[in-house]
Amino acid sequence: MMRAKEDPPSSHRQLNAWVSERIRAAILQGDYRPGTWLRQQHIAQDLGVSQMPVREALKRLVAEGLVEHIPYRGVRVVNISPEDVVDLYAHRSFLEGQAAARAALSIRPDELAALWQIHEQMAQCRLPEQVGEYRQLNRQFHELIFRASRRPYLIRTLSQLWSAFPTMLWGNFVQTAVATLPSRDATDQQEHAAILHALAARDAQGAERAMRQHIETVAAELLAMLQQESPMNGIRHENF
Repeated sequence: MMRAKEDPPSSHRQLNAWVSERIRAAILQGDYRPGTWLRQQHIAQDLGVSQMPVREALKRLVAEGLVEHIPYRGVRVVNISPEDVVDLYAHRSFLEGQAAARAALSIRPDELAALWQIHEQMAQCRLPEQVGEYRQLNRQFHELIFRASRRPYLIRTLSQLWSAFPTMLWGNFVQTAVATLPSRDATDQQEHAAILHALAARDAQGAERAMRQHIETVAAELLAMLQQESPMNGIRHENF
């Protein structure tokens, strides 16, 4: 059950944003699992607000793709299928590849230094114990690169994509909810380093190639894991 940790703001606009953020956070943290029906009355009671801002918040989350509206039934948290995984990573591969190419031509020295620092921090994380911190650093790494592209459409689109993905995606699997993909621990850092070296060299084609190869490799390994799922090994598969 979701409970408000602070009093809701008084203004209408701030209240709508506040409610949206609380519901979004609950979904990404796993408080609302894929397929869960989100009842306006219950959420309003939990947050201590009327149903109107909850209704507006759910409309916003439908637009973001976190939840879906089912006519005559209500709103529920989206399920993620293997086909969704393919599509999500295909979008990321193309868009982040484009962003990396642009970033190679426009990234500032301080941004590049920040990326190397994040890279070092990720290398120091103990896995799987610090998987949460590792994934947050990974998010910062990718976000800093696409923001360094200075391309508003790419930044806006990728920001929306990363607002739920891959945090929500990882939570769908027992294997990856609290740990990284077993095959990724050794190669993630090498692939990030290849991206950084291309950015530092102002090599747009190399940066795009390294970024796309990195994302496509993760996608292939995640899909391979999905194909190995079975009720016998304790992996959840009802959402796929």
